[in-house]
Amino acid sequence: MKIINYITLKINKAMVRAKFNVTEITRYGNNGGGKVILYPVIGNSDENKKFWKYTPSGKIELHIDNVDIFDFGEYYIDFSRIE
Repeated sequence: MKIINYITLKINKAMVRAKFNVTEITRYGNNGGGKVILYPVIGNSDENKKFWKYTPSGKIELHIDNVDIFDFGEYYIDFSRIE
């Protein structure tokens, strides 16, 4: 049982979850590529207030082939360290 708890703790410590809002979607011409910009959520709900407390500012900008997989709205972003 102690080994399982240690593994669970190590996994949780290595992963951080953030909550971001897609604010801009730009398509580049006819090739389907484009840019997606996300900013941390603001404290307009109880859950968002908790996320905003730890990520009050920031920006994620992605240049990807298929921007159609994104829509405006909120997304959870999980960061995991590669060891």
